[in-house]
Amino acid sequence: MFAVRTARTLGLALALCFLSSSFAGVGTAQDKKAEKAKSKLKITVPADDAELQIEGKATKPTGSVREFETPDLEVGKAYEYTFSVTWRPNNYTVLTRTKSVEFKGGAVIDVDLTKVDPKNPDKAVIRWVPTPEDIVEEMLKLGGVKEGDVVYEPGPGDGRVLIAAIKKGAKKAVGIEIDPKKAAEATEAVKKAKLEDKIKIIEGDALKDRDYSEATVVMLYMGNEFNNLLRPVLEKQLKPGTRIVSHRFVMGDWAPDKSIDVKGADGDEYKLHLWTIKEKK
Repeated sequence: MFAVRTARTLGLALALCFLSSSFAGVGTAQDKKAEKAKSKLKITVPADDAELQIEGKATKPTGSVREFETPDLEVGKAYEYTFSVTWRPNNYTVLTRTKSVEFKGGAVIDVDLTKVDPKNPDKAVIRWVPTPEDIVEEMLKLGGVKEGDVVYEPGPGDGRVLIAAIKKGAKKAVGIEIDPKKAAEATEAVKKAKLEDKIKIIEGDALKDRDYSEATVVMLYMGNEFNNLLRPVLEKQLKPGTRIVSHRFVMGDWAPDKSIDVKGADGDEYKLHLWTIKEKK
């Protein structure tokens, strides 16, 4: 059962049925006479195998377009559904997008979950892959990390980049880690390095209500999708002159100021990117 809300009242429970056929017209003469009608839902998702939830309940259909219908609803009355879709654009990123839609009973609802809802930013969870220590050094060098810098890193994993930044001269480092186990691991590594007074590990979502404004350097190894979600936050909050260094991944159409190829001690080739925040016009 899906908990379905009116625009003003919570608590009405409905069941949605999957439609194997295309939509028909909304309601019948009998429905209108009884002032009851089914609402038809057409939901477009970002990937055929995306996991769709409606009002917190999982649905079984697959495919890029999924069609459902509600039981009889009071025609013209305001209702609201919350849709949530989770998908994996690659083997290290899990994205979740949520959207709430108000509609009138009996109406056809067309929900496009392929586009970001500005009111509900996407949530991204990235599988941590460690950056080799020698490549960490190259990232710090590209970012010009020096004495007095404040270094931020979303997804610090085991904390190696933050620890290296402090050893390079940064006065403060902050990591924001969504995985509780990794946050604990990073915290333990910081204690082992005896740098608790200079490095802070925050357990939480690096994209949600975060203040990066004190950063002078931001270090990234999080994936193109995450970078695109973080980009508007950084562009809005960071001061001119702040450097952003990304291992491998870019930020959409925001061209790096510099990109370099580095051969690691392991023999692999690594690409690093640098952006510098400019004065706002």
